[in-house]
Amino acid sequence: MSQQRPAKGGSGLDVRAAAARSLVPVLTDKGSLASLDEHSVVARDRGLLKELCYGTCRRLPRLEALASQLLKQPFKKRDADIHALLLVGIYQLLYMRIPAHAAVGETAGAARLLGKEWATRVLNGCLRRLQREADALQEVVDRDENVALEHPPWLLDALRHAWPEQWRAIAQANNEPGPMTLRVNQHYNDREAYLQQLTEQGLDGHLCCHAPDGITLTTPCDVAILPGFEQGHVSVQDEAAQLSAALLGPALAPRPGAHVLDACCAPGGKTAHLLEQFDIALTAIDNDNQRLARVDDTLSRLGLSAELKHADATTRDWWSGTPFDAILLDAPCSGTGVIRRHPDIKALRRKEDIRQLAKLQRQLLDNLWPLLRPGGTLLYATCSVLPEENAAQIDAFLARTPDANATTPHDVAWGEQSGQGRQLFPAQSSHDGFFYARLEKRTT
Repeated sequence: MSQQRPAKGGSGLDVRAAAARSLVPVLTDKGSLASLDEHSVVARDRGLLKELCYGTCRRLPRLEALASQLLKQPFKKRDADIHALLLVGIYQLLYMRIPAHAAVGETAGAARLLGKEWATRVLNGCLRRLQREADALQEVVDRDENVALEHPPWLLDALRHAWPEQWRAIAQANNEPGPMTLRVNQHYNDREAYLQQLTEQGLDGHLCCHAPDGITLTTPCDVAILPGFEQGHVSVQDEAAQLSAALLGPALAPRPGAHVLDACCAPGGKTAHLLEQFDIALTAIDNDNQRLARVDDTLSRLGLSAELKHADATTRDWWSGTPFDAILLDAPCSGTGVIRRHPDIKALRRKEDIRQLAKLQRQLLDNLWPLLRPGGTLLYATCSVLPEENAAQIDAFLARTPDANATTPHDVAWGEQSGQGRQLFPAQSSHDGFFYARLEKRTT
């Protein structure tokens, strides 16, 4: 997909055209926002580009319903970019503080930069009608609960079935951007001292309730202004993800030099946290070379080292044969606990994906368990809130694995018991959705 900026057109037109181009792969199921090129627009517009793309995905089911009300007939497939522009325009009018005349005029005008002059009148007409009839149109589409809660029907059904008491709060949390949470490197600072540094820098925040190294900022900021970021004093990591180190602590703290595997390690936040916390020999593997390079970059910034391997954790051809004392399996999953950070999941994830992901998770568990020494610990983690990937997955593993014993602590203040694990739900101004289950290999 080309991200080249048009040669002509004002900045406002450029950023809306760039947003439409970036959204087309998501809307046509051919790509994600992970490839968003913020450098496709001038520096001052990069924040707006990200907001337009992420915000449109976050509100997508509702925006699509409103677009259907506004259009006499759908756009042709070849005009997916114009459809994306319409969604971007609706998002601006309903969810942003951009003046209506700018939202309408510059969104419609951006069609010219996409080479589709004819669409300017269509977009202008649709968006002006939304201005006039916003309340009535929203009342119509919000009669559908899936639209009102801005989730695809299959996902809302799954949440409702799995969590009858919490599903609505989960959906509402998914619809708001997650906070920016930091992990303080205790080798340089305790978090109270670092919080004071932030305050002196004019950055407000508070200590995390559950992660002992965590600070949540009141307002997100560029990492470049975080004191000591480039020197490795601090990293960005959600509070829920930081709990993995605490859960592995009983297995690693008493064993200096412990041989540890981080399977599916990218992007490397948990890898780095383990190395900050414990004196261990860590092997980190991932089957994606580009993502593995990100792990290497993270460790370099922090002054940490691990044995990094480009390898598939469903195989063993990369393994030296020496058993591991502990294994962290942060398994590939649906990402349903981190939708607020990756809102394109609403467009890209399908109901049938869950079965395939559960199959992969089962393969990973079964393949990695024999690599663990007797008495060793495996920590299973996902950023999902769906039981098929979490409690049910672990229950099935325990049923077929006689030497596996669940040791997940249930006397903790975070999450709630779910089978033999702990489930966290995404919480506004707090942690993401996550699942953990700690397993120990019996010695006899």
